[in-house]
Amino acid sequence: MQHPPPDLAAWRAAITKPAGPLGGLARKAQVRINQIIPEKVHATITTAMEGLTRGILTGADFATGSPQHGLSLDEKRAKAAAAIDGWKKTASVEGGITGAGGFLAAAADFPLLMSFKIKLLFEIAAIFGHDGTDLDERLYILHIFELAFSDAGHRARVLASMDDWNARRSERPASLEAFDWRAFQQQYRDHIDLAKLAQLLPVVGAPVGAIVNWRLVEHLGVTAVMAYRMREEGLALPRPTPLAPS
Repeated sequence: MQHPPPDLAAWRAAITKPAGPLGGLARKAQVRINQIIPEKVHATITTAMEGLTRGILTGADFATGSPQHGLSLDEKRAKAAAAIDGWKKTASVEGGITGAGGFLAAAADFPLLMSFKIKLLFEIAAIFGHDGTDLDERLYILHIFELAFSDAGHRARVLASMDDWNARRSERPASLEAFDWRAFQQQYRDHIDLAKLAQLLPVVGAPVGAIVNWRLVEHLGVTAVMAYRMREEGLALPRPTPLAPS
């Protein structure tokens, strides 16, 4: 059996590690912040999220560049790092501006940040030689998104479905409509709400928005690079045992 490189093995172990006691504390803080944000803002964010996820169903405008072939792993990592850096800076500036504009302006950050993240994923897919217009590739991209922004139990289940990806095409949905969009949306909202809702608070919104956007895009980019490396280097890795749904 092929063994993963140490950094890839460590990444897999880290993203499937169950949440600790701090997870419960974070959830309590999330609930308290939610209570002081106007319901109108919550509704705006939810509607935007639903529209964006539906948009990805056709999403041709998100495709970025043609697949790049013949690159070494070092070249792929360097190009991906440059893409991540560029989108981090864009997202940070946007987050600072919207965070300084009050509740409704900060709410507008959600769809903008989502579009930045999706564009980054398509760009990294192309760097690793994959065609983002292909249905199977879009499913992989959505799974990468879930790996980055889900709880530990969901991440383990998603990772298990991604192992041996190239050999398991027949197991996947025949269309994007069959993808579990409800879980996708709920996991994303639950995962980022604590950080992003703090952006809606007066005074601290601008610096929080800039920092949080930077870190979220960076985290997604690193997750994407590792996921594509897993696909190329670890096709025979043992699958983790998915955790029971929480």
